[in-house]
Amino acid sequence: MSTPSEPGLSVIVGERHQLINLAYRLLGSLVEAEDAVQETYARWYAMSPARQEAVASPGAWLTTVATRVCLDLLGSARVRREHYVGEWIPEPLPDRTESIGGPAGGNRAEPIDPADWVTLDESVNMAFLVILESMTPAERVAFILHDVFRYPFAEVAEMVGRTPAACRQLASSARRRVRAAQVPAAPATEQARVVRHFKQAWEARDIEALVGLLAPDATMTADGGGMVGAVLRPVRGSERIAQYLIHIADKAPGLTLLERTVNGRPGLVAQHTGVTATVAAFSLTGDRITRIWAIRNPAKLRPWTETGSG
Repeated sequence: MSTPSEPGLSVIVGERHQLINLAYRLLGSLVEAEDAVQETYARWYAMSPARQEAVASPGAWLTTVATRVCLDLLGSARVRREHYVGEWIPEPLPDRTESIGGPAGGNRAEPIDPADWVTLDESVNMAFLVILESMTPAERVAFILHDVFRYPFAEVAEMVGRTPAACRQLASSARRRVRAAQVPAAPATEQARVVRHFKQAWEARDIEALVGLLAPDATMTADGGGMVGAVLRPVRGSERIAQYLIHIADKAPGLTLLERTVNGRPGLVAQHTGVTATVAAFSLTGDRITRIWAIRNPAKLRPWTETGSG
């Protein structure tokens, strides 16, 4: 039986997709994004029906609350990451149109994974997310809200509790950081070609070919979070990276490499005995790989290890 509250409920639930997209870009973590959105909805449902009805725009209210929750989380995350074991890399996301690997179940009765709701575009590619990590929480929030989600500074100011002029200044500072760190991205087709050759060279243990595909000053960063083995500091230089990759391949003879989309760009997934162990994202300059981000922390690989079996 229909009730007057059902249309309002539909609007509230319909905002979840947008909120997950916003929170992931603000936090770089799907787990933390889920927590932020969950907290946002908890605050909405904690209000009386009369207070809910008094909200002129529930979508704007939810966005404002989610933004403030994320801002608080960013502040505490900076403290937590000071104690993180090894390097912290943003959580990688798959393209759900691709097979992730492992036995697929016929029915998917469980709730949709929030990873399905994150729109994969240039604002979530790994290189961009890593740049965002260098910003202060206030810079990151102002920049994402204005430059990525196109909110006017007047609305950004309301969300973050600062003046429009202050938000404009924060976004401008963030923009300078992006310009200073960002290099033109190689076309996806070119990146896919280079990543494929990289995969083949790694499988063949061809150290010379690997060195040839890497820029001389390339950097590889791994994130094991202290939960699995991973190099704690970035590996720098094409020869050292190639040697390290051959060492890894020799230690794990059952390693299978799969070409997959990682955060909207061509990447690799390494599976050992059928289980996803590493997700690698790449950045290129021209036809050479300049950065490799290898995420091994199992807590960050949940969307890659779930098979959809009920």
